Amino acid sequence: MEKLLNRFLRYVSVDTQSNEESETQPSAAKEWDLLRMLEAELKAMGVQVTLDEYGYVMAAIPSNLDKEVPAVGFIAHVDTAPDASGANIKPQIIENYGGGAIDLNGVPGLQLKPEEFPEILHYVGQTLITTDGTTLLGADDKAGVAEIMHAVQYIVEHPEFKHGKVCIGFTPDEEIGRGVVKFDVPRFGADFAYTMDGGEVGELEFENFNAASAKIHIQGRNVHPGYAKEKMRNAILIGQELNSLLPVDQRPEYTAGYEGFFHIISFKGAVEEADFAYIIRDHSRAKFEAKKVLMQQVVDFINVKYGTGTATLVLKDQYYNMREQVEPHYHIIDKAVKAMEMAGVKAKIQPIRGGTDGANLSFKGLPCPNIFAGGLNFHGKMEFVPLESMEKAAQVVLNIIGLFAAE
Repeated sequence: MEKLLNRFLRYVSVDTQSNEESETQPSAAKEWDLLRMLEAELKAMGVQVTLDEYGYVMAAIPSNLDKEVPAVGFIAHVDTAPDASGANIKPQIIENYGGGAIDLNGVPGLQLKPEEFPEILHYVGQTLITTDGTTLLGADDKAGVAEIMHAVQYIVEHPEFKHGKVCIGFTPDEEIGRGVVKFDVPRFGADFAYTMDGGEVGELEFENFNAASAKIHIQGRNVHPGYAKEKMRNAILIGQELNSLLPVDQRPEYTAGYEGFFHIISFKGAVEEADFAYIIRDHSRAKFEAKKVLMQQVVDFINVKYGTGTATLVLKDQYYNMREQVEPHYHIIDKAVKAMEMAGVKAKIQPIRGGTDGANLSFKGLPCPNIFAGGLNFHGKMEFVPLESMEKAAQVVLNIIGLFAAE
């Protein structure tokens, strides 16, 4: 078997950063590079696989049982987040991590420090894969991709391993909220599925945020500053005022657990006009809807103060909390907990402070909780993943398959 580490390093070497400004699917042509690689690798293993025009890799391993059991699927996304570069990634491999700060050698003086990221101390003695400080790593979600492919290779090379039908899916554009918009659930063929897209070892999630995006255009009026009195309307300052009207204690840096937030993610502009982008999140559907109402009220206030058309809001729902779709099938959570126990991992059932493809898939009729892929500090230069966590995740995949086969 190809070693899991080697597989992961091959996958992160492919730049697959998605592009939310694009209208195509996949949103970036470079995502096809890894999608085609995965299609070819599955074919080489003898697995039936398709890659469609929307960038969905779907594969199936037929059951080798003499009885009917549910078909179970495993899904991961190939794209990396737009938040940091995914090009020319240079991973650092830290064997037998000793517990101190780790130099990120691509940026002089930059370190991954335990005092800033204390969770790293959970992995003393393990092998860590970090960035070099110039890019993200891509463990979100190429760790999940590698773990699923590692499990597939094991099944193919061990015909004595008993399993029902196993369905495999790799998707583009999860990071921009469009990962499964055109995903054909009946064609995928699974009764239940799991996304391998969680964080730290042991994470198991079937609750996620309700999510929306908000894009606000501010139309100002530029006048020579020497003659600007009672004439100039500075779009930058109006945008700052609008942002100040949102509750400070509902920003990401002040929230945890089930608390939602307004998060300003970008600002572009000048005096004449400016654009602000937000994401809105809450686990409670009622609070989520109230946040959207508040955003509209803030925009309306700006338009009353500065004139109609000063602020224009485009608000779009992205995904919803999957709990209501997964909870009626709680046995799939129980199986994941048991599979982790079999791998020597204690399950940590918690809400996702984010979203996964599994949320939208659950609302498409495929109950799909989320399992850890092992990485931490996603979407930035401090991202890292312990190799041992990836190995545990691959074992959990096989254990789940075995538990379904034993029904």
